[in-house]
Amino acid sequence: MRLKDKVAIITGGGQGIGRSYGLRFAQEGAKVVVAEINQANGAKVVDEIKAKGGEALYVTTDVSNEASTKEMAAKAAECFGRIDILLNNAAIFYGLDTQNSSLEYFNRILSVNLTGVWLCTRAVEPYMKRQKQGKIINQSSTAAFMGNVGAVDTSDPDKPSPPFHYSVAKMGINGFTKYFAGALGPWGINVNAICPGVTMTEATKSVVPPEMIDMLIMFTALKKPLQPEDLTGTAVFLASDDSDLMTGQVLVVDGGMIMLG
Repeated sequence: MRLKDKVAIITGGGQGIGRSYGLRFAQEGAKVVVAEINQANGAKVVDEIKAKGGEALYVTTDVSNEASTKEMAAKAAECFGRIDILLNNAAIFYGLDTQNSSLEYFNRILSVNLTGVWLCTRAVEPYMKRQKQGKIINQSSTAAFMGNVGAVDTSDPDKPSPPFHYSVAKMGINGFTKYFAGALGPWGINVNAICPGVTMTEATKSVVPPEMIDMLIMFTALKKPLQPEDLTGTAVFLASDDSDLMTGQVLVVDGGMIMLG
């Protein structure tokens, strides 16, 4: 067990990739805090972990709310005595409106997908600093690297450009990862990121058309779709002692698409 007795907070841990992280971390011996805004989903994952003999706690968490993130950290520490790992996985992706160019929607996406990472990191860092040890893992996306916007409509100069809110947030996470790595490194805290490609979750299916998913898979070197479980090994590595001298890195797990250009 590579994470035996470690205490891990996983935001957005009630479904999709976050659920897979939680189950794998528990399998590796971690005590898992499922920080999730959807109570039914979060409690269900906790029950799954406990049914397999693991230890888990559900904490209702809105990552865009500072008080909520501080309560998340406090409850984790109160229940398990420490915080060793934070996996910033929570994001708005299911049902993402890629055509909504309003400022209100742009700010809503960034409040969860980018500011949420900042708030959760700020919430746990005092606990990790006192321990002089900790692992923070941020969930990025290959969307951050896809600069080709495709066909551009030049018929109406008053029509706004696409919002790019999700991609902008994920690029911001890559920046946060490096800045926090520099600021928290002297405290013995490692900060890294996982950058998944298109992963076969219900969220992905709600946003990306099936024909686009098939095309993206064909653009990979391995010609295989990513499943949520395919990301968990990288997360375990970054959460474990094996990555003690790695920080500020963004690890791409996408079946070999970005590397092909």
